[in-house]
Amino acid sequence: MLSHSDLLKLKRWNTPTVYNGWEQITKSERTRNFNLEPTVDYMPQMGPMVGYAVTLVFEPSNRKHTEARDANLEYRRYVASVPGPKIVVLQDLDKPMTYGSFWGEVNANAHKALGCVGTITDGAIRDLDEMTNAGFKALARRMCVGHAYSVPVRWGVPVEVFGCPVQPGQLIHADKHGFLAIPPEDEERLLDAAVFMDQNECETVIPASRGSGGMPYDEVIERLSRASAQFGANVRKHFNK
Repeated sequence: MLSHSDLLKLKRWNTPTVYNGWEQITKSERTRNFNLEPTVDYMPQMGPMVGYAVTLVFEPSNRKHTEARDANLEYRRYVASVPGPKIVVLQDLDKPMTYGSFWGEVNANAHKALGCVGTITDGAIRDLDEMTNAGFKALARRMCVGHAYSVPVRWGVPVEVFGCPVQPGQLIHADKHGFLAIPPEDEERLLDAAVFMDQNECETVIPASRGSGGMPYDEVIERLSRASAQFGANVRKHFNK
């Protein structure tokens, strides 16, 4: 796991910037490990969130789950057992229908007390203002009114939300753009890679574009080509490619 200091530093960057670094260091397919379906960030003013996944499956349409004894207690013990900061990645088995929300004022505050910073759910949320007041960030599919039969069904298991598989304990970076689930083997180099890629853009391709005002277009194209070549050379040198 990364240090708390490194997690705070990662939180300073948006998720696309973190992705730009990640794709340079990973052996995974660069078209995976992030949401393939649209997400809604209901608290964009909070900025990015970073944490380790605690996973949960629920099915609010199914009344039989309310018969499980001590489900909430055992689930909360699981959440408490995982080092923070934590993001609850919750799969709604009723998708694409929406019968109820696990999230609201009560569960947001309870999970905040257990070291969670927010949730990513392909279900719904409610009590938006109250969740915001609790400082509990949410990426979700929609909002809804009720909670139906909203109790934990399975937890600490692999889940899939918004077309992205997530493992318990996986590092997550999320903001208004969506989320990225980092493979464990990529964690250590992630911060350095993200910072480098941002600096590389700021030193090459971005100033080449912004400093070209008034130039003839053929000179602009040549300027951009030189900057792009330098950008690529910097990447190859830094990552030993």
